[in-house]
Amino acid sequence: MNIQTIMVAGAGQMGSGIAQAAAASGLHVLFHDISSEFIQKGLATIAKQLTRSVEKGKITEERKGEILSRVRPTDRLEQAELAELVIEAIIEHMELKTALFQKLDTICPAHVILASNTSSLPITEIAAVTSRPSQVIGMHFMNPVPVMPLVEVIRGLETSQEVFDSVYELAKQMGKTPVEVNDFPGFVSNRILMPMINEAIFAVYEGVASMESVDQVMKLGMNHPMGPLELADFIGLDTCLSIMDILYEGFKDPKYRPCPLLRKYVKAGRLGRKSGHGFYRYP
Repeated sequence: MNIQTIMVAGAGQMGSGIAQAAAASGLHVLFHDISSEFIQKGLATIAKQLTRSVEKGKITEERKGEILSRVRPTDRLEQAELAELVIEAIIEHMELKTALFQKLDTICPAHVILASNTSSLPITEIAAVTSRPSQVIGMHFMNPVPVMPLVEVIRGLETSQEVFDSVYELAKQMGKTPVEVNDFPGFVSNRILMPMINEAIFAVYEGVASMESVDQVMKLGMNHPMGPLELADFIGLDTCLSIMDILYEGFKDPKYRPCPLLRKYVKAGRLGRKSGHGFYRYP
């Protein structure tokens, strides 16, 4: 399939990054969210990231303008009918995602591919609410999208080979490295990453070491660029908890039980960088 126009549904951190990477690769992007305010915030995020690249000498001002010109804001979901591919990048909540996919299924012509950027929810379950399960696939980008090369390309039970091949090649066109993954809770990235973060939280919870010490051990001993608790704050503790709950529910294995301290912090509103306080404080 010749994909030239995509819609990114969701103008948050991930959606903004996906839209930027897609536009930078030459694709035309319909940039959608439920309100103009959210869309404008997303556009401002893209412009800020591109301005930083100009200041660092990575791109020219002309190149920045080129990329921005390919991102077209729209608060009308109905414009998805103009795209060959829709990438959903909304909140990690199954009911909201399936409701969106049902709407997209009625709006988009039969050939349009519907992709989810979900980090842990089953693609097969999302696909099942549509009349085109063979056209539904996962495209799990990493944060921050313009920088991180990986895209997990996740087959649902019914995903066709043609759709998989099209999305795999598109990810490469976007300058990413696609990796084929089958549809299990957490896929590969979060099935491995989140239990590590959760275990680091348990180490603090059980008094094994301070949070600073846990992070230092993993940075200096395992050469991680960020400690697991720093990374949890960056991702968002609410997101970490949501993914751990999905793993626990999906596998029914006690090794995926979220640490009580993680749940306590989320209930207290200590969500990490985005709230100004998680395991660490942020000005």
